[in-house]
Formats: sequence, structure tokens, C-alpha cells
Amino acid sequence: MTVEIHDGTGWQPVCEWDGLVPGRGVAVLVGDEQVAVFRDRAGEVYAVGNRDPFSGAHVLSRGILGSRDGAPVVASPMYKQAFCLRTGACLDEPLAPDGSDAAVRVWPVRRADGPRAAVTAAPVAAAPVTAAPATAEGPAPPPPRARRHDIGDWRPEDPDFWRETGARTARRNLFFSVLSEHIGFSVWSLWSVLVLFLGPEYGIDPAGKFLLTALPTALGAVLRLPYTVAVATFGGRNWTVISALLLLVPTVLAGVVLEPGVSYGTLLAVACVAGVGGGNFASSMANINAFYPQRLKGWALGVNAGGGNLGVPAVQLLGLLVLATAGSGHPRLLPLIYIPLIALAALGSALRMDNLTALRNDKRALREICREPHTWVMSVLYIGTFGSFIGFGFAFGQVLQVQFHADFDTPVKAAGLTFLGPLLGSLVRPVGGMMADRWGGARVTLATYGAMAAGAMAVLAASREGSLPLFVTGFVALFVFSGIGNGSTYKMIPAIFRARARTAVEVHGADPAEAERASRRRTSALIGVAGAVGAFGGVLVNLAFRQSFLGSHNGDAAYLAFLATYALCAALTWAVYLRPRPGRPAGV
Repeated sequence: MTVEIHDGTGWQPVCEWDGLVPGRGVAVLVGDEQVAVFRDRAGEVYAVGNRDPFSGAHVLSRGILGSRDGAPVVASPMYKQAFCLRTGACLDEPLAPDGSDAAVRVWPVRRADGPRAAVTAAPVAAAPVTAAPATAEGPAPPPPRARRHDIGDWRPEDPDFWRETGARTARRNLFFSVLSEHIGFSVWSLWSVLVLFLGPEYGIDPAGKFLLTALPTALGAVLRLPYTVAVATFGGRNWTVISALLLLVPTVLAGVVLEPGVSYGTLLAVACVAGVGGGNFASSMANINAFYPQRLKGWALGVNAGGGNLGVPAVQLLGLLVLATAGSGHPRLLPLIYIPLIALAALGSALRMDNLTALRNDKRALREICREPHTWVMSVLYIGTFGSFIGFGFAFGQVLQVQFHADFDTPVKAAGLTFLGPLLGSLVRPVGGMMADRWGGARVTLATYGAMAAGAMAVLAASREGSLPLFVTGFVALFVFSGIGNGSTYKMIPAIFRARARTAVEVHGADPAEAERASRRRTSALIGVAGAVGAFGGVLVNLAFRQSFLGSHNGDAAYLAFLATYALCAALTWAVYLRPRPGRPAGV
């Protein structure tokens, strides 16, 4: 005689009836899900998901059987909450710590004659939090099945879990996240290349071109906040697909309107829509942050962001290719190239990415994080690093054409050099994350700002002396060190909340699992906020160049402003995260 569970396709033997000790439970595998099976002293059999929603541990099979108000229950061995074996509902607390329903799935189960089955222990499971009616005998409707791309049990800090399944799943999601974010950055910076195609026949002066590149930067910054929340609302995979498909709007519009005679207002509107590409970064970073353990966050976030940042030099190289082959009279070709690439990225994300269901109830995290002082400190620091990177990436080609017009009198000449800085800055971003993993994000960030200040002084001296080699060298240094700083500042964010979680556990006796969940929730939210505020730095860079060239026909005033910003950010980094003082976050 065996015990059988209905897995949605039919009744499956899971263990021997005689193997069930009355009043005790066993853990079995149904597909790849852990199920706790119980036999009471009256001979009734029950089956529920083995995962305790309060601790995240798969332990309910070791719980204590009992009854409450006539209903059979099992008390979790972790925090003693009682779960009804008929409905799966928690009778003590309606909500789990992450805000989800505190219920376990109930499986149809019966005792039947059939082949002998060994009791199977399960090392890993992904039990969905749903409830279904159970029966002790006879046919029953199939239970609700978990969605194919939803993951409910995710424990990256567990070494066994990470080694057996976590690392492989995280790498797969990272790959498709980078692909989608890469194309998003290309679309976001599309107009930094398209302005090089806008010759005299379009009637736009240099100040007008700087505004064309500032608008998508501004919209991208604004969209980063709702894009961060979207991950918790729709799921990481689902939102990656949606956000990728949204990139079709600015590319199709640009392919339609770009021709001599189009109004400047129309170009401003179409350029602004390209800002949807800037939002992808925030949702991608918030999603990937949740997939990786603390010890690998610097590397993972650096790879994710660096791979995305490579979209800036990629679109600039494609623009150079179009200019060199088709000429400046065919700007439509550049956005049209991206339409099939966007479709492929959306398809790959739909087929191969996953949703971490625990993230779906973190909608309040954004409100929480806005009351956190570290939010605004880190946002200012990210203005200095990422704002410089994206702002210079958008403006460098125009600056060369205006300030060194004799050397860059054609779009092809300017495009042939503009990709170099963004390319190097993107490639070294993961290096910044790895350096922060080893020496600490704050130390690396402070050194980065010192180097960026030296680069800004070199650019200012080159501008005043009219030295093109020194000018290009200084700008390349700014790109490289801003890339390193991008990686190190984003490593600081999870380290801040990890230190706070450690203090909560060691000093205040907080639950370690809950402290870890709070750390992840706040880290993801701060990544979104800092990304949004930092992207506004790109707007400020373009506006600084616009006003400087309008006022003095050179960029000297802008370079002085950049130098002052880097000095301020260096002082802020030291004062908050490195200066010895009570309450300083340890290990940042």
C-alpha cells in the first residue's frame, strides 16, 4: 500500500503507507517540489508544501501535529506558527515577513494499492504559496501549478543552494539582463550620434544640439524610479520583456521623422522619447541584485552595468559605420538597425529569464528608502561618477566639433573618436566592482574622485592651451575613472545595508532571515533612486556645456564646475564612510 499525490498530470506514488509513522511527517519530492506528508492517529493523510513561509526553511515535515477548533494543524519547528492541513492557511499570522500570504500549498493525497515507493528526501524545492482543497481518498482536481518562470525559493547566501542550482540560474538571468540593458543604453544614447548627422540643412545650432541630447537623459532619469518599482510589481523577467519592447517606440519614430525639413519641436519630442532606454538600467540592476549573494554583488552588478554601458560605444560605432558607408544623408538607417535586435532581446528574456516572487511585495521599499539619509549621500556620489560617464558620452562628439572644429570638421572624424572613452569606461566598470569587493567601495570611490579631479584639470589646461592630444587624454581618463567609480559606488549600496543588518542581528537580536530580506529590499530600492538621481548628472553635464559654449565659446566654465563637483564628492565620501566616528557603517 502506498501514498499517492496528484501532481497535476496524475496520481504519483511518493512513499509507503507503512513508512508514515502516525503523528509524524516525511518530506518527499513531487517533480522538483518538496512536499511534507503526514499521517494522523486516525489514519487520515495530508500533504502540504514543506517550506515554512516565515523562515524560508524546508522544515514543516518535522513539525508537530495537532488540532485547533477541530481542524488538523502542523506547528512549524521554527517559529511555531500553526498551518491548517486542509486549507494551508496560517492560523496565527495572515502575512509572511515579506508581505505575502502566509499559506502553504495543499496537495491532493490518498492512500492506494500500488507499487512500492521509497521515501525521498528533497535537497531543494520551490513551493508556491497557494492553497487547494485536499482529499484523503478518490479522485481530486489537479492542484494549481507554479508558473514556469516563477521562483519562490531563492537562497543565494546558502552555499549548497548556490552551488547546486543558484549560480547557474543567476548567470542565465544575468546574461539576458545585460543584453536587454545594453540595447536600452544604445537607444538612450541614440541621439548623441544622430546629432552628428544633422547638418546645415536641418538649421540647428550647437546649443540646440546639446538640448537634443539633454532631453533623453532627463526622461531616462525620471523613468528610473518607476522602473525600479516595476520589478516588484510585475516580476523581473516580465518587466524586462515589457521594457525591451518599449524600445521599439523611439527607434521607429526616429526612423520615420529624420529628414531635412522636420521641425525642431518634432525632433525634441522624438529625442525625449528615447529616454525610455535609460529606465532599463534601474530595473535591471534591482533585479540582478536580488539574484546574487553579498560576496559576488560587486562583480555581478559591475558586469550587468558595464555590459549595459557598452551600449553607448556600440551605437557610436554603428553610427560611424553608417556615416562611413551610407553618408550623413541617411540617419534613418541607424535606428532601424536596432528594431530586430530589440525583438530578439525581448524574445530571449521571455524564454530564459525568471521572476523572483519574493520581490513582488516590496512596493513600499521606495517610500522607506526616501527617508534614509544614505540614499541622498549615495545619490550625490553617483551624480559624480555615472552623471559624468553618461553626460560625457552624450556630449563628447559635439564638444570636439565645436572646440576643435579644424580637426573635426566632418561628422565622420568626430564619430571616429567619440566611442573610445565610453568603451573604456564601460569595460572597466566591473573592475571597479571587483576592486571594491577587495578593498572596500568607499576607499576605491575616494581614490577615483581624486583621479577624476586630475583628469578635469588636464582637460581644462588642454582647453586653454588648445592641445588636442592632452584634451583627448584627459577626457579618456575621465571616462575610465568614472567607469571604475560607477562600479565601486554601486558596491557600497548593498554593503551599507548589510552592515545595518549585521548590527540589527548582533546588537538588537533581530531575526537573521528577516534582516537579510530587509537589506535586499532596501538595496534594490536605493539602486533605483541613486540611478535616477545620478542620471540627472548627465543632464547637468550637457546643460553646463551648453551654457559654457553660449557664454564664452569654450568649455572652460564647465570644466571648472566638474572639478568642483569631484572635490565635493571626495570630501563627502571621506566624511560619511571613511572618517573614524561613532555609527560609521563598517565594511562599506
